[in-house]
Amino acid sequence: MKSVLLYIADDAGLEARLQAALDLTRSLGGHLHCLRANPYKTQMAFDGVTGMSVMYDISKMSHELDEELQSKIEKRLADEDVSWDYRIENAEPSRGLSKNSALVDLIVLSSASGEKDAALPLGILGDVLFNATAPIVVQPDNVKKFDACGPALVAWNGSFESGNALRAAVPLLKMASDVHILTIEEDKDHDLPQLAASEYLAYHGIKSEIHSPPAGKVRVDDALLSEAQNVHAEYLVMGAYGHSRAREFLFGGVTRSLFKSSPMPLVVSH
Repeated sequence: MKSVLLYIADDAGLEARLQAALDLTRSLGGHLHCLRANPYKTQMAFDGVTGMSVMYDISKMSHELDEELQSKIEKRLADEDVSWDYRIENAEPSRGLSKNSALVDLIVLSSASGEKDAALPLGILGDVLFNATAPIVVQPDNVKKFDACGPALVAWNGSFESGNALRAAVPLLKMASDVHILTIEEDKDHDLPQLAASEYLAYHGIKSEIHSPPAGKVRVDDALLSEAQNVHAEYLVMGAYGHSRAREFLFGGVTRSLFKSSPMPLVVSH
């Protein structure tokens, strides 16, 4: 795990994403790819009455804002001790991030925890999770760090998604001071047993401690956050969208709840 992809947008979560990406890149001894995906491209669209080019003006303004943002980020990165590059692509954010995920090891996005409208970061998260090939760090707006060497909590329910998340997070878990696994029983059948996660980590030389709360006593998301607090976890590893994404959006769900309320970074895969 050496290549970190950071989503660049001038929004409320940018500073937290940037700091987390820098921390991760340093810990991994890797390279940081900064991607500004902007769908506005230079094109001509004339008003039939005035003959004025409306889209060209919008495109020009967008281009100027992109240049200002690039200058701001590059000045910041010039003082950092990491290898980096900065790219601007003519694409929707989710499309640009998904396309560029093929040759990166980790993507850093914002959670939907901000005080302003959370629909945009939640939409980007959902699209990238279903289309990207790399695991995603979901960073809360108010957490401006990622401590890869601190304790970590793994959410395990034996599902395909939790297995993907665990496997993808192995390079990070190798750096963790302690690894805790919270086994969760749900009212649905899964293929993998409770001990499978701990055994898999042991093959990679990672010691882990299993926690098994009584089934059905509390909501899954509440149990995860409570256990994370108990073990002083710096981040939580979990599978995302075990139910269909449409059902999670309409009726809630663990993934959507944690994207909006987790006080710590999440490392997620679908």
